Amino acid sequence: MKQTNTKSTTTQLNMSAQVIGKPLNVGTGFQALSFKHDQFNGLMDPLVMVDHYTMTQPTFGEHPHAGMSAVSILFEDSEGIFNNQDSLGNNIDLLPGDAYWLKAGAGAIHDEKPTLGSRTHGLQIFVNLPKACKHDTPDSLHVPANNMPIIKGNGFRVRVIFGNSNGITGAPSPAQTFTALDAYLENDASYTHELKGEQSALIYVISGSINVHAGNQNVNIANGQSMTIQTQSDKHQLHFESTNEAHFVVLQGAPIQEPFAQKGPFVMSDLQELERVSAAYEAGLFGSISSDFN
Repeated sequence: MKQTNTKSTTTQLNMSAQVIGKPLNVGTGFQALSFKHDQFNGLMDPLVMVDHYTMTQPTFGEHPHAGMSAVSILFEDSEGIFNNQDSLGNNIDLLPGDAYWLKAGAGAIHDEKPTLGSRTHGLQIFVNLPKACKHDTPDSLHVPANNMPIIKGNGFRVRVIFGNSNGITGAPSPAQTFTALDAYLENDASYTHELKGEQSALIYVISGSINVHAGNQNVNIANGQSMTIQTQSDKHQLHFESTNEAHFVVLQGAPIQEPFAQKGPFVMSDLQELERVSAAYEAGLFGSISSDFN
């Protein structure tokens, strides 16, 4: 299916076209399909970036974040341990299916890496913070896979990682309200999820393909593709149907609707803020990862 740059509009509902992920390879141990906010005609808000990746060896080393949240979701087919360390004092071995939310706020140092012989398959997500929260004290949340509620039905299985779906509630994020669903559909199965008013959702297909029904729109998304849907004041039912066995995610939050400037792992309100936060990092004000962790 061709990638396009148009969007369709129905009453109180905006939908992007299907977007194909851009390949991103770093060294020999990190391969990803990457999606950026500027590919979705403004409909990805509050998301800044989503990478669907496989990592088999340490790649990025210690690095800073500020003005945003860095969210890691591990899929259940990951193998081994994904070690997570940060300047908040955390040293956590993430296991297959786990999730970790780092609200960087005013600034934090972060390092994630698979241990020797491990293979991590998941999503790395940058979620923007409102201007009023960009200088908050950093915070974090580890959600083990065995603490995530699972919704099961006729041909579907949905992990509620954050937020809620169909009355089932997962973990609350340490930042703004956010929903993340990890969903599996058997062949010709379906699942319905409510997109509340004044919310946006990114739907990304990891394997297989699905039809997404929303309002009077019906869009097919194949593996490696995503699309975004944004409501105005009215809520809408999103109805997902598999055209073959499918694995997909839904990432949903309220648009911030504020301008921002991004420089790598920094997402601030403007260029001046970027300069200030870069200077704070260079001055060592983000703290450090304890040598006891290494």
